[in-house]
Amino acid sequence: QVQLVESGGGLVQAGGSLRLSCAVSGRTNSRYAMAWFRQAPGKEREFVAHITWSDGNTYYTDSVKGRFTISRDNAKNTVYLQMSNLKPEDTAVYYCARAAREYIVVRLASEYDYWGQGTQVTVSA
Repeated sequence: QVQLVESGGGLVQAGGSLRLSCAVSGRTNSRYAMAWFRQAPGKEREFVAHITWSDGNTYYTDSVKGRFTISRDNAKNTVYLQMSNLKPEDTAVYYCARAAREYIVVRLASEYDYWGQGTQVTVSA
């Protein structure tokens, strides 16, 4: 059983920054992966960023490259999404997710077996 607890969402003006956190607890080991997805109003859930826990290798969707950074703190069992230069189109509910294997088809939500509750990010123009 794995639990994910998210925090850090909020309201920010365009060009601003936010850092999302997701604390991981439960029975797991280092050979897994974490990701961030988002879902905007009226749209399907969208892949944002992925990280392998053991190696720290990252992968991003094109629209956030250079603006968002995914990272993890092994000691705190926490994954972060640092979001900079935010745009109104980044407005969405952001979810962290865990996959049981390190290397997967990272854009597919079905690859992830545990999900956080979601945290709202709103970017005003």
